[in-house]
Amino acid sequence: MVPSEIIVGLDIGSTKIACIVGRKNEYGKIEILGLGKSPSLGVSRGVVANIQHTVDSIRAAVTEAEQRSGVEIRVVNVGIAGQHIRSLQHRGSIMRNSIDEEIAQQDVDTLVENMFKLVLPPGEDIIHVIPQDYIIDNEQGIRTPIGMSGICLEANFHIITGQLAAAKNIEKCVTKAGLEIADLILEPLASSEAVLSEEEKEAGVALVDIGGGTTDIAIFQDDIIRHTAVIPLGGNVVSEDIKEGCSIIKNQAEALKVNFGSALASENKDEEIVSIPGLKGREPKEISLKNLANIIQARTEEIIEHVHYEIRNSGFENKLIAGIVLTGGGSQLKHIAQLTSFITGMDTRIGYPSEHIAKAPSEEVSKPMHATGVGLVTQGFLNAERQRNKKDSQPVNHSKKTKGSFFDAILQRGKQFFENDNTD
Repeated sequence: MVPSEIIVGLDIGSTKIACIVGRKNEYGKIEILGLGKSPSLGVSRGVVANIQHTVDSIRAAVTEAEQRSGVEIRVVNVGIAGQHIRSLQHRGSIMRNSIDEEIAQQDVDTLVENMFKLVLPPGEDIIHVIPQDYIIDNEQGIRTPIGMSGICLEANFHIITGQLAAAKNIEKCVTKAGLEIADLILEPLASSEAVLSEEEKEAGVALVDIGGGTTDIAIFQDDIIRHTAVIPLGGNVVSEDIKEGCSIIKNQAEALKVNFGSALASENKDEEIVSIPGLKGREPKEISLKNLANIIQARTEEIIEHVHYEIRNSGFENKLIAGIVLTGGGSQLKHIAQLTSFITGMDTRIGYPSEHIAKAPSEEVSKPMHATGVGLVTQGFLNAERQRNKKDSQPVNHSKKTKGSFFDAILQRGKQFFENDNTD
């Protein structure tokens, strides 16, 4: 059997760090070869808060993934999220020399390249530039301009920016763990590749990825990403509320949420009680599941209200025929889809990454909590294919990667995200 290309996704989350190894089989479907994960001890709300703890967690996850997959891991696709992520809309244009020459890929690339020259607030830089639609000589709504004729080529862009310091800290952690970054990918974009169908993206859908520290939103319509947002609330605040409300320790609160939690208090009876072991010889503590659900529902409603606000703010609320798809670890909470549908009035389903992969070594990979990791693998294959096509269409390759210049790979053009600095 001919060895196929291996792609690795590294999901650096607030609760866990997951490393997922994948390859494409002979039918073009992605097979997951191995999964490694470890508790995330140095990340808070999607941002690195402790370098060494994060490095240790990355190494533990990668080592486990290597053992399970039998693959030596050196290059990874890394997700980026956190409350520092912003999105904005912008229009760019170029004037072409001749109406006789057809618009080529190079013209589109130039238009995209120009977006990276936008002046942003200090400390911010561009992570993704996503074309929405094109305008040729004032003719609007063009999806694919290549091959057409025109002098003035314009495009509307969705631009995603992030803090340089946050991205630099991710790079530092991954490099210290002995790895190289192939691409830095916005996590909701990765998750969307894992759980959304092409029909949903075409019809209009809001992907809501509820992680430990943040809730990421990506809105698609006409198969184009229209809006992105990051809410600095996730499953960890629900656990914190349980801890405070029930006067128990953090580990017990998390276990209660996972095993007995519900987002709808009305689904629990008053007489349902769970007993928690007491600390250091103390009496066991009895907790009402109805009370537990009331605590969870209050905080979950707050998160969903934030999500609903972002959907309304995007201007696409009435165009999302496919409604909402929930994914991420927080979506595994019982009855959360019903609560979301009740608050927003939109159809809601839970998104599982298993829908787009050929097979997995364990059922764990198919859980919503691994949607980002599986999506990073999927997006990695798409980016590799795009790079190959770009190389094939160019006689000279100017994108040779040099050691330490991983942001060259992120932007996939000659532009460095910021000055290369490997000093600690």
